[in-house]
Amino acid sequence: EVAPARELIKSPKPRELPPPRRRASMNIFRILGDVSHILSFVLLLWKMYKSRSVAGISLKTQQLYLLVFCARYLDLAWNFSSLYNWILKVTFIGCSSGVVMVMMRGRPHANTYNPELDAFPWLYLVAPCAVLGVLINQDHKSPFEMIWAFSVYLEAVAILPQLAMLQKQGEIENLTSHYVAALGAYRGFYLVNWIYRYMTEEYYVQRIVWFAGTVQTLLYIDFFYHYVMSKKGGLSKPVKLPI
Repeated sequence: EVAPARELIKSPKPRELPPPRRRASMNIFRILGDVSHILSFVLLLWKMYKSRSVAGISLKTQQLYLLVFCARYLDLAWNFSSLYNWILKVTFIGCSSGVVMVMMRGRPHANTYNPELDAFPWLYLVAPCAVLGVLINQDHKSPFEMIWAFSVYLEAVAILPQLAMLQKQGEIENLTSHYVAALGAYRGFYLVNWIYRYMTEEYYVQRIVWFAGTVQTLLYIDFFYHYVMSKKGGLSKPVKLPI
């Protein structure tokens, strides 16, 4: 007996698709990174409140960070991934806006800002990052992805005006040094977080984030060396940088 034709023809095996990428998992390294980031704002605001001064703080770096957060969190109104992320986004935008406003308009804080020390050409940072955001991103058809990539590149170098300002001063006041150290620790913990996720999560690839984060971490190496050497004499000691 001849089998029916439909039984002789085997249907092709369906193609196996990779499982969807899992949502960003929480781990101790990411939590420590977020805590360090929040701590940096606490230290900065406490320094401004306690000393009633913004001496040693770069307004350009604060403005760049505000631009970073506003660009990255454009989806704040319609993309709700978790209450944790939503609170962090609002906190970062709100704190950055407050710092910039106080530095520009607050009294007596605005009178203590020294624009001559804060002379880093910020346009040399924003323009290349904008070009990179358009050329190298995760979806060239989406303007939101271009803006997101721009924010990632810009965050990597936003600390440069602050580091340049501190280099000119030669000596960093105690709370300011802790603020910069907390920012560096935030990025360092996130670097470890990416390594951990790469080793534990399938299909976790974020090349743009990895590259920018590595560059940002490297920028802190010289500062951390002098920070550790100076703090050997006590956490209240100022940090001295070579001029």
